[in-house]
Amino acid sequence: MQYSILITGCSTGIGLETARMLQDRDFLVVASCRKQEDVAVLQAQGIKHVVQLDLADSASIEKGLQETLAITNGQLFALFNNGAYGQPGAVEDLPVDALRTQFECNFFGTHELTTKVLKIMLAQGYGRIINNSSVLGLVAAPFRGAYNASKFALEGLTDTMRLELADTPIKVCLIEPGPIESRFRANALLALQNNIDMENSRHQKGYAEAIARLSKEGATSSQTLPASAVVKKLIHALESTRPRARYYVTMPTYAAVVMKRVLPTCLLDWIMRRQGA
Repeated sequence: MQYSILITGCSTGIGLETARMLQDRDFLVVASCRKQEDVAVLQAQGIKHVVQLDLADSASIEKGLQETLAITNGQLFALFNNGAYGQPGAVEDLPVDALRTQFECNFFGTHELTTKVLKIMLAQGYGRIINNSSVLGLVAAPFRGAYNASKFALEGLTDTMRLELADTPIKVCLIEPGPIESRFRANALLALQNNIDMENSRHQKGYAEAIARLSKEGATSSQTLPASAVVKKLIHALESTRPRARYYVTMPTYAAVVMKRVLPTCLLDWIMRRQGA
């Protein structure tokens, strides 16, 4: 049987690399992207099946899923919920609308698509849901409150779903990357500039540091890994008969897991405050 998979957020980064690597591995890959103009771009890059799917739009979610099912003959082995972005900004400066928009993409849209796909998987008697979370779904960091909140929520929802589906053939996994090569920082910089009133904030020094970090070309850390590092863990989640509940990617994620388990909160807070903006 050729495994079919729907991947969200494929215009760049982890999603694009996942589509490429799984297609080379003979998966029936359906890559999705938020913007219609990116569909042709991905097809030109060699991705055979691409659909437009905006996680912030219920009609787009339904349309993208139906187009996917037309490609996969009504069945779906796996869903990789990868589509997300980061909205930087201190919590006190974060407009409610910006927080809502963050959750529409990173959480509510993912949930809506997942529940639709789950009905299909339960009916067919097999399937895998893999949610791409983050090290920032495990520990909090300054100026990442909106993203932290969306990923903490995704972690809780995924853990609950795994428990509720334990008596079914459906497997549910989390992938938790740290720093990965992608356009994540560039998109976060735009969100910061568009939605945060930095000039009238008491955090101007922190925002200057954030802009410098987000504007930097190339890796911002020696621990940054290519997107293929995530895909390698995803392949295990897809192909193993006993996939893990969680897959950690990059040393910062492993370090965060250990620190959260063994350090008192005050010491962990001190370490994370030093991460800056």
